[in-house]
Parts: sequence; C-alpha cells; structure tokens
Amino acid sequence: MNKQNLSEDILHRAGKIKLLLMDCDGVLTDGRLYFTESGETMKVFHVRDGQGLALWHKAGFRSGIITGRDAQKIVEKRATELGIHYIKARSHDKAKDFEDILQSEKIRVDEVAYIGDDIGDICLMEKVGLPIAVADAVTEIFPYIIYRTEKPGGYGAVREVIDLLLYAKKNV
Repeated sequence: MNKQNLSEDILHRAGKIKLLLMDCDGVLTDGRLYFTESGETMKVFHVRDGQGLALWHKAGFRSGIITGRDAQKIVEKRATELGIHYIKARSHDKAKDFEDILQSEKIRVDEVAYIGDDIGDICLMEKVGLPIAVADAVTEIFPYIIYRTEKPGGYGAVREVIDLLLYAKKNV
C-alpha cells in the first residue's frame, strides 16, 4: 500500500470500517483450484493474509467470507484457524447473505468493506461503504470499486487492505 496514493475519500471511508467481508477464491487464494486424484479440492492461502486478519481481530474488528464455491470444509477450516466470524460458503445469493450478516452485526453499510475479484461480487460492491478489488480482478468490476490493491488475490491483498484500514483508523 502506497500511502501517498491514498485519497482523503479512501481514508475517510476506511476509517469507518468495522466489518471486513471478502470473497474467497481469487481474494484469499489466487483463484486456482487444485484437485487430487480422488477428486478432492485443495486451495492455497497466504500466511500474510492470515496474519493481517489476526491483527484486524486483535484490534477489535470482525470479518467474514461470502463465497459461491462449494469447498466449504476447506474454507471453514481456514476461517476457523483465523477467527473469521462469518462463513457463507456455497452462497447462491450473496446479497441476501450480506443482509443477514449486516442484521446480525447491527451496523450500517458504510461500516462494511468488501473485497472481491469478479462479476459475482458487484452486487455487494454496490452496497458497502468501501468496495475493494484485488489487483488482478476482472476489469468489469472496476467501475464499482473505490480501492484496488497493489497485490493480486492470494498474494497478500487481504493483508494490504487490513494495513490500509488500520492505518486509516489511526490517521483520520
């Protein structure tokens, strides 16, 4: 995160965030899927994203994953390790799952950031206070975002966002 490139609007929005939501594939992972001979799916997660989430939670904030893929056991295992509060895997309606989380948290939409990478994320990017795309996201979502990470999904993009959020909270 290049602090010189952060606009006052981004810092103002980031300073309000209490809940960080994200897609999984293409955000917490690089989007590639690995399959074993027996057909099991495997995913690779970056340790820096995990450390970032630990810092976010230690600072008293919450997080969640909303993903359309069906690798629920893998996502749940990693999310549990990281202390992620909400796991919505195999989501058929990300907007509804978002509304359920929002009601549970009792917070406003401007207090939520969402990180995505593909067109299935647009429905949430239109709703949240800080819509974010990873560096290697599809270009179709760029009109809907406020911030684009320097790092691609699966390579520390989530950590970059958390560093931004925590920096904004200290400097706004």
